[in-house]
Amino acid sequence: MELGSVRELKQSWSARVTTREVAAGQVPAAGPVALGAAPRGSGYALAVRYRHEGPLVARLVEQLRAEVGDGEVDVRRIGPVRALTSPAPEQLQGRLRPLVPGCSVCHEADTAGTLGALVERDGEPFLLSNSHVLARAGLASPGDVVRQPGPADGGTAEDRVGVLETAAALDPAAGNRVDAALARPDAGIEVDVTGAPTATARLDGDELVEKLGRTTGLTRGRVTAIEVDDVVVDYGAGVGLLRFDGQIEVGGAAGGPDGTAGPFSRGGDSGSLVRLADGGSAVGLLFAGSEAGGDDGLGLTYCNVIDDVLTELGAILAG
Repeated sequence: MELGSVRELKQSWSARVTTREVAAGQVPAAGPVALGAAPRGSGYALAVRYRHEGPLVARLVEQLRAEVGDGEVDVRRIGPVRALTSPAPEQLQGRLRPLVPGCSVCHEADTAGTLGALVERDGEPFLLSNSHVLARAGLASPGDVVRQPGPADGGTAEDRVGVLETAAALDPAAGNRVDAALARPDAGIEVDVTGAPTATARLDGDELVEKLGRTTGLTRGRVTAIEVDDVVVDYGAGVGLLRFDGQIEVGGAAGGPDGTAGPFSRGGDSGSLVRLADGGSAVGLLFAGSEAGGDDGLGLTYCNVIDDVLTELGAILAG
């Protein structure tokens, strides 16, 4: 199956689930499956992810297999998908001046996430991370203080590095594309971007990628699907469940930099910039993950397409 055919099939099946089964009250409005394009051989299969068990899900998958062909459908199961912030400091959690991509950063009233990159907008520098890291997933206001390290890593009022500038809107009633925000650094706060990517690339699937995050440090993984729709993420109290479309999925079979098995990300890695392995172009902004699923059973990571993030925020990567 070619990528264009998968895109058409995703669209038709997403409409079928949301208009028929949901209208009949048979499944939650979040839907029972997430659909994405998973590379297989020289083409693509339609990746189906379970979020609910039961006869309806099984029937939908069997209908899909009957319509498309069993060899073109890849079925996976994952646990709940959560935004990756966490109060457990492990790596890159110390106070760093200058700042470096990968270090702990967060809104002053939250826990800890990761600084993804330094970007420019209208010729001015800004710090890039997730909305749920810098802007409390839309609950914060422009001008709120951002700390490095984040409060969960011991950051105090003396560790202020900037203020929230803007955050991409998160819509609870529609499919979102990005979870992203910018902070304006205070005067005198610098970011060491040595070796950071200044170019972006689009993925075809199956690429080896890497990221540097506050919790798991430098890890490698493989892109297991692209253009994944209906990824429902639990943002916890005050925000709840949000749906995302067009996302990148990464498995962590090559989690460690030495190639050993391990997860690609864990809580606190939200906001990490994902790039092609061996110092390649930026491809995504890490924002969520599960603790189950994937070929190794260690969980799957979800990332916004970096071009979508930069377009939404009107920014470019700074070198």
